[in-house]
Amino acid sequence: MAKASPLRSGDLLAGCAAASDAERAVARWALADVPLAVFLDEQLVPAETDDVTRLILEQHDVAAFAPVRHLTVGGFRDWLLEVASGPEAPTRLTALAPGLTPEMVAAVSKLMRNQDLIAVAAATRVVTGFRTTLGLPGRLSTRLQPNHPTDDHAGVASAILDGLLLGCGDAVIGINPASDNPRTVGRLLHLVDEVRQRYDIPTQSCVLTHVTTTLDLIARRAPVDLVFQSIAGTQGGNAGFGVELSMLADAREAAVSLGRGTVGDQVMYFETGQGSALSAGAHLGTGGRPVDQQTLEARAYGVARAFDPFIVNTVVGFIGPEYLYDGKQIIRAGLEDHFCAKLLGVPMGVDVCYTNHAEADQDDMDSLLTLLGVAGCTFVIAVPGADDVMLGYQSTSFHDALYARQVLGRRTAPEFEAWLDRIGLLEPGGGVRSVDPASTLLRELAS
Repeated sequence: MAKASPLRSGDLLAGCAAASDAERAVARWALADVPLAVFLDEQLVPAETDDVTRLILEQHDVAAFAPVRHLTVGGFRDWLLEVASGPEAPTRLTALAPGLTPEMVAAVSKLMRNQDLIAVAAATRVVTGFRTTLGLPGRLSTRLQPNHPTDDHAGVASAILDGLLLGCGDAVIGINPASDNPRTVGRLLHLVDEVRQRYDIPTQSCVLTHVTTTLDLIARRAPVDLVFQSIAGTQGGNAGFGVELSMLADAREAAVSLGRGTVGDQVMYFETGQGSALSAGAHLGTGGRPVDQQTLEARAYGVARAFDPFIVNTVVGFIGPEYLYDGKQIIRAGLEDHFCAKLLGVPMGVDVCYTNHAEADQDDMDSLLTLLGVAGCTFVIAVPGADDVMLGYQSTSFHDALYARQVLGRRTAPEFEAWLDRIGLLEPGGGVRSVDPASTLLRELAS
């Protein structure tokens, strides 16, 4: 499995990468002949010591797996490409998802070219709902990310205004707080909720704090829409985030009980990233052997799937060049993550991003954003100027989202699109109208 992965710096760091292109090719030939059913009997991370493995095995649907049970990994690749080209692809792939394990989809992804990953992901539908409906065909949603280095309310509010006027925020208005202090988090929650209610915006808010902080705020009757948590693909990786599976179950139950959704009750928001388990020293599997970072990433989607999330996203280039060295590795990882998650039935978005010490630039992000738009990505992150001034990394901007929607013919979530139309921002065809700086609308929103 590890040696069949495309070259990436994280696997070199872990000591499990192929030593040459020839060894990588041989590993892929060998992996192609492995029966899919083997992954149910032979565990890369032992169930005896890992609750993520136990969760994956417990949620496996034998009946859903039946149509592909007889296939090898290579045969499964051919089956996916054939199904993806047919008119019944969304129905068949949706029905298959509960029968697949993360290791199966990680394995098949290693045999696929970028165009294969895009073709199958584009044919797969994962639809979720809270106040907006995400994952519908022909749509590309955004998380409006109005971070501020001191959690200043005026700064956060101005970034929200900027994003809304450019048609962003239909997936979520999500703030990474500079401080995890519950009082600060609570104030930010109230700020976004007041904006949402004042202008009757059909979206959802989230302050990306630890799940235990959110549980405490729910108990204090704070306006919590979505519960956020970073997760990993091993028990040790999740422990590094200070989280246990039981916490996620408690948080989901608490948030659902609030009844704040209008079109659905999917309340969880998970974030992942290749390399997170390795960075926590929690990447070892059976016999103490390292497991490649992409397989561990897919296992994180197995965790997410168990809690019926509204959205999930990989922060694909955020962890740094130690794990994804350059633009080519980041682009490949983003397409892999998106493919694996959607095939498992997870509503997948991508933070198309990189850090300034990686061998990547904004042209690489343009390429990945465009490819993900073609692949039917659920949502992308939208940051003022593509530069997150609090987290200190490069992502994609409000204008980048406009570009992707324009060239690919994508629209916002239907409920959000109707709101844009009501306030006079919707162009015929789904575009966003430019706002006159002296307009009554801008003055009213800015107040």
